[in-house]
Amino acid sequence: MKASEFEKKFDDGENIVEDLDLSHARRPGEEQKRINVDFPVWMIQALDREARRMGVTRQSVIKTWLAERLQQQG
Repeated sequence: MKASEFEKKFDDGENIVEDLDLSHARRPGEEQKRINVDFPVWMIQALDREARRMGVTRQSVIKTWLAERLQQQG
């Protein structure tokens, strides 16, 4: 499809999602990067208890708590 056809379809309010290749789409700033963090054993045990209580993974608890704290600071 030519760009002009795509633009016309968009301008006419037609659904263009089917014309997009979203297989490599990424949200800016949302890319993942792996890091290593060392925690004391007591902290890991507490995180695991909270994760079980919430029904999520340890990683989810850490990410959620960090996100909440960072939003408070921002």
